[in-house]
Parts: sequence; C-alpha cells; structure tokens
Amino acid sequence: MPALLTATLREQLLANGRRTARGEEIDPRPVVKLFMPDGPGTWLLAELDPAEPTRAFGLCDPGLGSPELGYVDLTELAALRGRLRLSVERDRYFIADRPLSTYAAEAQAAGRIAA
Repeated sequence: MPALLTATLREQLLANGRRTARGEEIDPRPVVKLFMPDGPGTWLLAELDPAEPTRAFGLCDPGLGSPELGYVDLTELAALRGRLRLSVERDRYFIADRPLSTYAAEAQAAGRIAA
C-alpha cells in the first residue's frame, strides 16, 4: 500500500468499500483528499475496494477540466510526478463537510475540484 494513507484513513476507506461490496447504496463523505503540489491533479477518495485494496473510488480530477466519479489505482498515484517532480500528497487539513455526490456536482459545474 502506498504511503499516501494512514492506517485510520485506510480502514475508513475499506469500511465504505465493504458496504458497497455488500450492495448498499451509499453516498459517503470523502475520506481523503490527494493532490499534486506542482500540478493540477486532485482526488477526493471515499472507498477502497476490499478485494483490490489499492483500487480507490472517488472524485478524480487529473486537471483536464472534466472531473468525474471513478476508480484510481493508489500505486499509480504514488508514482505520479508533477512539473517539479514532486509526488502526490495527502491534504492533512481536509475535512469533508458534504457527500461525495455534492462535491462531484460542484466540480463538474466548475470544471475542477474546488475543495
């Protein structure tokens, strides 16, 4: 598992992923925000796939103007580098205040994640 997540965040993401795997319809708040300090990418993640725990679900915005809900591989994110060769980081101060669907609607209207 890439070092982007603490054990507590990983467990919260897995708990949401287990709920989805059981067939529950959920709209959780994002658990973690990842971003590129020297690039446009931002990810608000809400779940980890319990069968494939490097596969995360959330709002993905690689900086191309069309953020969308989908899956991303944490190993691939950990390998990304921006213009100055800096790696993806976790926003340690991010606290979600609304469900993922609300962040998605706002981001799609704005063309970017503004959280």
